[in-house]
Amino acid sequence: MTTLTVIRPRAEDVEGQPILRPLPSRECRSVGPFVFFDHMLLTRYAAGTGMNIRQHPHIGLSTLTYLFEGALQHKDSLGSDQVVQAGDVSWMTAGSAIAHVERTPEAIKAEGSSLHGLQVWLASPKDHEAGPGHYSHHSAASLPISDNLGVQIRLIAGSGFCLKSPVPVLSPTLYAEVQMQTATTLLIPHEHPERAVYVLEGEAQLDGEVLEVHSLAVLPAGQEMTLFAESNCHVMVFGGAPLDGPRRINWNFVASDPAMIEQARQRWAAGDWPTVPGESERIELPVK
Repeated sequence: MTTLTVIRPRAEDVEGQPILRPLPSRECRSVGPFVFFDHMLLTRYAAGTGMNIRQHPHIGLSTLTYLFEGALQHKDSLGSDQVVQAGDVSWMTAGSAIAHVERTPEAIKAEGSSLHGLQVWLASPKDHEAGPGHYSHHSAASLPISDNLGVQIRLIAGSGFCLKSPVPVLSPTLYAEVQMQTATTLLIPHEHPERAVYVLEGEAQLDGEVLEVHSLAVLPAGQEMTLFAESNCHVMVFGGAPLDGPRRINWNFVASDPAMIEQARQRWAAGDWPTVPGESERIELPVK
């Protein structure tokens, strides 16, 4: 049996929201197009407070936000203004320059709220790195579901497990939420060259190897593996085709060419960047 690469995430804080971040890591820089994986831990916000990620820039990637609990308001420099509910997909492709804001909607902020979810970054293929930005919202009802023998699969983006999502991914992608009842199994096929499993909740094994909660296991290429639920489990299965070359990540910028990142840093620092309508506050460029 091939040994799994198992990653324990590091704890971070993003504008007051606690997260766990297994990708990127020293052991693994990317899985398919996924170069960033943030687990926004369940957080209770008191009345009058909430998450508030101020205006900040991106290039060369798509962000995908998916919530298990709570809601977020997404605003961007394209003019998008969307409340994202649990189970919805918020998909934003940065292209050469985009800025966005994510915050707790005012309607629920006054009463207090909870937030729990994921935000991932998918590196754009080289021929899309400098293209136009794009935003789309996909309701929970639009995402395909398979529910069979105690295993429910919701296909968030891409294709897999005989399902296909409406989210407009830019390269072959697999991103699925899986709920498994105790003692059920799921065969993870090798239809995508690169795959990983992240355990949100419960006790699971992958081909007999125990997976701890909040661990990320990178599967060997070309090998089918079986996920076994020792208890009721909640996991994410994701991956896709390998990137078309290495990517550099610097702050909120992802690119195949370091010169693109340096140019983006200079533009943001100088205020030469598209702005989110109605927003004045922004996150300043951190010192290298």
